[in-house]
Amino acid sequence: MKKIYFTILMLLLITAAVCAQTKKDSIVGLTEIIINENQFSTPISKQNRNVYVIDKETIKKLPGRTIQELLQYANGVDLRQRGPFGSQADISIDGGSFEQTVVLLNGTKIIDSQTAHNMLNLPIPVELIERIEIIRGPAARIYGINSLTGAINIITKKPANSGFLVNSYAGSNFEKDSEDTGDTFYGRGIQLGGVLSKEKHQHSLFVSHDKSNGYRYNTGFENNKLFYQGNVQIDTLNEISGSFGYINNGFGANGFYAAPGDKNSSEVVQTTFASVQSKHQISDKWTLLPRLSYRYNYDDYRYFGIANLNAGRSQHYTNSVAAEVNTSYKTGAGELGFGAEFRNEDINSSNIGEHDRENLGVYLQYRTNLLERLNVNFGTYLNYNSDYKWQVYPGLDASYALTDVIKIVGNIGTSQRIPSFTDLYLNQRPGNIGNPDLDSENAFQAELGLKISKKAFSFNANYFYRKISNFIDWIRMVDTEPWQSNNFGNLITNGINMRSNYSADLGKEAKLNINLAYSYLDSEFKDIRTDINSKYLISSLKHQVTNTVDFQYKNFTVLFATRFNERASGQSYWINDFRMSQSIKKIMIYLDAQNIFNTTYYEVGSVPLPSRWFSLGVKFSLL
Repeated sequence: MKKIYFTILMLLLITAAVCAQTKKDSIVGLTEIIINENQFSTPISKQNRNVYVIDKETIKKLPGRTIQELLQYANGVDLRQRGPFGSQADISIDGGSFEQTVVLLNGTKIIDSQTAHNMLNLPIPVELIERIEIIRGPAARIYGINSLTGAINIITKKPANSGFLVNSYAGSNFEKDSEDTGDTFYGRGIQLGGVLSKEKHQHSLFVSHDKSNGYRYNTGFENNKLFYQGNVQIDTLNEISGSFGYINNGFGANGFYAAPGDKNSSEVVQTTFASVQSKHQISDKWTLLPRLSYRYNYDDYRYFGIANLNAGRSQHYTNSVAAEVNTSYKTGAGELGFGAEFRNEDINSSNIGEHDRENLGVYLQYRTNLLERLNVNFGTYLNYNSDYKWQVYPGLDASYALTDVIKIVGNIGTSQRIPSFTDLYLNQRPGNIGNPDLDSENAFQAELGLKISKKAFSFNANYFYRKISNFIDWIRMVDTEPWQSNNFGNLITNGINMRSNYSADLGKEAKLNINLAYSYLDSEFKDIRTDINSKYLISSLKHQVTNTVDFQYKNFTVLFATRFNERASGQSYWINDFRMSQSIKKIMIYLDAQNIFNTTYYEVGSVPLPSRWFSLGVKFSLL
């Protein structure tokens, strides 16, 4: 296996060296992608941070219909699914826990104060996604609390044309449910979308229905989604945008939390969110961006399934309301950013109780070119939480352009994660119990990297050191005890990540795109007892390889995707996926084949994920 890692490393470095020595080209490629970091808007080629973008062209080619499925191809992202096709998934970045990454929609934070298990319960259709930005490393200076190991910002499209879309698919692994009905496992779904685009306002409305009887006993699901987005241009200097989403996600939860006793368990998660934000160009130098958001989540877990709803049932109702304002001001030497955010969270739960808390954050940052080729961005985030009082999180990032093609980047920063209500107050004996005496998690990280960007080629290599103090995990001494949340010590991580992309025109109507990436993590706990069992961290990633190769000829495309994961526990697996599509005028026919070599693998506990799965779909689009 070491030979495989060494070969991948050498291929990445050799390709980078060869391209760096060729004649200089103007930087095109990804420079048109603008990363919006609340206060500042920055072209990706000018970014000092380690940012990875899944763009709309890549999204169109990938064999995935949900955000969860798209993110599993992102290097450095550990997507650990209990249920496939969007049922439930935990997400983390570069070896952190699933609670330490913040998810945003167009800059609006999606924080689940009950548990991050539900954070990806989102109704956003992939057809409406412009790109997904993955920001690695502590991001408190930009995004505030809970961005301990990074942030994922989902950016939706602003439609340019009116029209509608119909997308329908069906799939199966052609295996039978031998434990129950004897029926063949299947999945099917339909999506309808409509867009109205006028000169001064644009509106998008999408609804979808997905249903499956699962891929093994008690893993079926039914998922209904609704999403609306609107934009109104008041004039050339003022714009208002808003969104509303609802998702009702019910699924069999066989083995999700307490295997093997929960074989018949089921769960229903309903999420509603709304946001409205505006952008005001006060002057040539001054921009103002206020934002309001609301999120409601209902989580109904039935340990005995629908057979007995009077016992073993947990119901959680959570609300979060947030208001923030961001502003930037251009000076003669640089740009100043300032913002403030207020958040109120509450929960009413059958086994967590009734709790509420408030959070206030104020942040300030400034960026400037100290030299012609040296860019520096520094700032701090001051946070007050009603449970954890005042804390401050400074950070700095910088870049130096050696040439028009090669850039050295570095950053140093700190961040915080406030424990969830589940961490603090859960009373689910004999399975899991919370700990109201938890301290918040804190992270310090330093990173140094190299970026090479040319017309058809890009290469990024980064090394980072991170220390997370007061790391929270669910632990126990012996199997007969319940799992309890505790500050588990200090987690030290040294990591290397590299990624490259090469695009080539093979004639007037043929294109080839190759993306290859590798991540390595060396994590070690300090100041802990070795006789304690850990619930989540024990299976964090150590080695990860992601590779996609796609070829397009006229209106025909084919993509082959490979993922390799080796976990700290020693488990490793290769997953290979495939998509082939043909467009005929406004109709696209596509065939997806996932896990084509039928690998048996686990991402969480003892929950096996689907064997080989085939789907056939037809999409009619006038968008």
